[in-house]
Formats: sequence, structure tokens, C-alpha cells
Amino acid sequence: QVQVVESGGGLVQPGASLRLSCSVSGNIFSIYDMSWYRQAPGKQRELVATMTAGGSTNYTDSVKGRFTISRTNARDTMDLQMNSLKPEDTAVYYCNAKYYVNSYEVSESWGEGTQVTVSS
Repeated sequence: QVQVVESGGGLVQPGASLRLSCSVSGNIFSIYDMSWYRQAPGKQRELVATMTAGGSTNYTDSVKGRFTISRTNARDTMDLQMNSLKPEDTAVYYCNAKYYVNSYEVSESWGEGTQVTVSS
């Protein structure tokens, strides 16, 4: 069993900052990608940011320059620093981990999500 747990969501005003965290635990050989997705009411889930095992990052255009994804010293933990938040950032944010369960078999797991609400 692999568990993915997000934390750090909340209600903030426009222009404020939040930091989301994601931890992965369980029977994992190695993690190769960790990503943040979000889903706003009535919209499809979208990819927000990805960090590969090698440290490469990729962001959706709407968050470039405002959000930063990072892996901590424990490589099974990932953060998303969100600055200059806008009402359109309001969504449930999900952590996704892609990993090897052994030397050749890959799988992925999702967290249950954490709510981020940006409103005055």
C-alpha cells in the first residue's frame, strides 16, 4: 500500500501566500515524478507543476513566476509554495506520485486533496 497525504490548504485573501506539502509512504522502490494537480468546481483536473527525480520542474503557464515546487531532503516529500494568489487559483489541490514498485514496474497514487480558497 502506498499513501499520499497533502496538507497546508486554507482560506486566504488575494495576494497572500500558502505552502502545500505532500508526503508519500509505503512500498515504493523509488519515486520518479511528483506533481501537483488542481480541480476547480465545474472544471477538469489540470496539471499545475511537476518535479522529476532529477530535479527538473515544469509549470502550467498560469502559475509561472508565482508557484514553486520543491522536494525536501527526504525525497518522498514535496512542497508547493504559492505566492501572489488569485481567486482563480481556488481549487482542490491534489498530489500525484509516480514511482517504481520494483526495478521495472511503475504505478501512481493520488492524495485525497486539500482545499485552497482565495477570496476577499
